[in-house]
Amino acid sequence: MGQGRLPPGLGLACCLLLLLGGSGGLGSRATPRGPWEEEQGPVAEGGPWGRVRYEAVKKHLGAVGALSKQYWQYLACKVWQEGCEEEEEEKESSPGPGWSLPLVGQDYLEILSAWYCSFGKCCETGDCRIINNITGLEADLNGQLHGQHLAKEVVIRAVQGFLQSPQPEKPLVLSFHGWSGTGKNFVARMVASHLYRDGLKSECVRVFISLFHFPHHKYVDSYKAQLKKQISETVQLCKQSLFIFDEAEKLHFSLLDAIKPFMAHYDNKGEVDYRRSIFLFLSNLGGNTINEVALDFWRAGRAREEISMEFLEQWLRLELQEPAENSYARSHVLKENLIDFFVPFLPLEYHHVKLCARDAFLARGLPYTEATLDEVARMMVFVPKEEKLFSAQGCKSVSQRINYFLP
Repeated sequence: MGQGRLPPGLGLACCLLLLLGGSGGLGSRATPRGPWEEEQGPVAEGGPWGRVRYEAVKKHLGAVGALSKQYWQYLACKVWQEGCEEEEEEKESSPGPGWSLPLVGQDYLEILSAWYCSFGKCCETGDCRIINNITGLEADLNGQLHGQHLAKEVVIRAVQGFLQSPQPEKPLVLSFHGWSGTGKNFVARMVASHLYRDGLKSECVRVFISLFHFPHHKYVDSYKAQLKKQISETVQLCKQSLFIFDEAEKLHFSLLDAIKPFMAHYDNKGEVDYRRSIFLFLSNLGGNTINEVALDFWRAGRAREEISMEFLEQWLRLELQEPAENSYARSHVLKENLIDFFVPFLPLEYHHVKLCARDAFLARGLPYTEATLDEVARMMVFVPKEEKLFSAQGCKSVSQRINYFLP
């Protein structure tokens, strides 16, 4: 026969025997003996498997087997956060000193746990699907999101504060507003990629696009049932879930009202706790108001970085509350203050488009010059007609336009 592998149970028993260090019992150390002393003693007279020795070996193996279960539960609880309740129950039901984990064994378990985790099998969050890399999120927002000082600050503070809260009162609800191409989807993807190991592909993340997932208003009742079911199932599967609603202004208002209970304050009545969930709504609504504020600052000779969140949010709220055909104004989401932060995305200027072009070249490992970046930026349409200040498309088509400059 070829070389076989040790069965998992036997391998674990061997590891545990090493951990025990040849102990004679649970938490005790045997008296050292010579290598052949046992066979030369009285027991040897009945043959190597005499009754006394057989009982001793049986008892020792039974003790090792029982202890291996304790070690396994301890390891599973410490590494995978599984079986901790079972371990506590056994401690309570078997309080005898024989079941206490030897101190030396605990030290070895710490070493074994550290070794196991060195292969990336363990997670500080207790769920390997969730990474919550706030440092990486902040670094990428600072390095790759251009012209959005308000969005950077609000997103980082909101997400970090929410994740650090030991027991939030409600889910985190952010509403992104601004023209197309200003970075709303970009930031949403970035949040997903830094909070979850698999990013948008994670089973903890669900993305809904209004006109794709809910295209027909006549089926809105069916959509409501499906949406509530999907949210509930996702949270049961993953306690910290992320829900992204793109083109939120095109959602039927009754869909927003249908998911309102998932975003509201926790009433401790339901079986599922949604307080660790995050909801992101992406909308072009409010873009005109945001642009007018930015244009007024430019005309007054003031830097766009002087625009404050407090000043812009009041104008943004007014536009969202106008009785127009938009889901926000007609739903109870605004009326009941379920949105925690309105995140404004400012219109992008010429030099911001050049930075986007630079990033696109770098992402594809292509060389570029300042002249090339200027050529890409000049291909975009800028508004208003007189000032030609803001890119009408933001940075949305920049990555495609650099194809014109490929050799």
